[in-house]
Order: sequence, then structure tokens, then C-alpha cells
Amino acid sequence: MAQSASTAAQEELKTNKVPLGYRDGCSSLLIPLNQCRRKNAYVPWECNHERHAYELCQYNDFIRRTKELSKRKLQAVEAEET
Repeated sequence: MAQSASTAAQEELKTNKVPLGYRDGCSSLLIPLNQCRRKNAYVPWECNHERHAYELCQYNDFIRRTKELSKRKLQAVEAEET
């Protein structure tokens, strides 16, 4: 799988101690978000821009995966019919 523009390098993820479960296509947005959170002691009203960018990336990734799954299911049904 090719590394997308929004995916951080493995060394960068390791250096910033990003858990394996969060190393996805939006990981490059998670690093600055976590740095901002640590800098501001996890105050909820800080880091809004970073949080919004990360959550939007997660949402768009979910939509992309959902469309891909629907497409695969449709192809499977069409393959069964022929």
C-alpha cells in the first residue's frame, strides 16, 4: 500500500509515540494535535483547529471505506447473478 500525503512516516510516528491503532491515513494530523494537547494540558477549548482537521480526516476516511465496501458488495451481487 502506498503512503498517502496525510500519513506520517513510521519513524515520526514512533518518535511521537503514536499507538499502533491510530497509525492510519490521518496520522500526520494526529501528531500536531497531540503536541498541542500536551502543550495546553488537554484543555478542551484549545486545539480546536487541529482537532477539527483530524476529525474531518477520520470522517472522510470512513465515507471512503463505506463507499468502497458498498461497491464491493454490489460487484459480488452482480457476479452471483451472472
